[in-house]
Amino acid sequence: MEKDLPEGLLVDAAWLEAKGIQSNLRSYYVKNGWLEQPARSVYRRPRGSITWQQVVISLQTLLETPLTVGGKTALELQGFGHYVSDTTKVVHLYGPSRPPSWLSKLDLPQRFVYHNSQTLFRNDPITFGLGSLAWNLTSGEGRDLTRFQGGSLTELSWGQWDWPLTLSQPERAYLEMLDELPSKESFHQADMIMQGAVNFSPRRLQKLLGDCDSVKVKRLFFFFADRHSHAWLKRLDKDAIDFGKGKRMLVKGGRFDPVYSITVPEDMYGDQ
Repeated sequence: MEKDLPEGLLVDAAWLEAKGIQSNLRSYYVKNGWLEQPARSVYRRPRGSITWQQVVISLQTLLETPLTVGGKTALELQGFGHYVSDTTKVVHLYGPSRPPSWLSKLDLPQRFVYHNSQTLFRNDPITFGLGSLAWNLTSGEGRDLTRFQGGSLTELSWGQWDWPLTLSQPERAYLEMLDELPSKESFHQADMIMQGAVNFSPRRLQKLLGDCDSVKVKRLFFFFADRHSHAWLKRLDKDAIDFGKGKRMLVKGGRFDPVYSITVPEDMYGDQ
């Protein structure tokens, strides 16, 4: 078990059963302090306090759950914290199915929020294959995310042993964040992030925008992109993107943008 279960990472009872550790043996290990039980049917080898990164890495690697860190959380982790927040309070997880219910029962300061990735992107890499690319924690090998959807996913090394934390590239994370406007994210934050998006990849954006099923997200993206006119904007083929038809009132009492047929806050037309 020491080889299969690194200190600090979490597994469920089913995982331990598959390793031949039945209920009575699990109870024995817990009683003797070799395992601890942070929530019902959840186990780990003791090592300090639990962090949200350990939880997500456990889901993505040992438990092979097709979930990635996305949206505002992924932006924070990749250097956009200056525009978002200094500390992670909410962990946005994206995937084709909900994470296990025990996530909400862990004693963590962060809150996990699940999003169905299939509603935003067709040909979604999380749905097609991510879960089958198990990471070998012993050899540090086993996953190639660059081939998925124009490289829209990436990994950050985390912790003492450089465990792989899978998350959305900034371009994908920004579109995921726009999907939360206007009810759960702010126009001001989205505008600030776009201001700092000097190094967005036009190749990656073209693929993501082409696969994006949300008319609102695509219109909002170009609304913010036009405001800041980064060099990569000229390299995007807008004619290849379906913007849908009709008007979208995103903000009551806002200002109508005739270019993208969306209603946005009045102050978005002030000084940048």
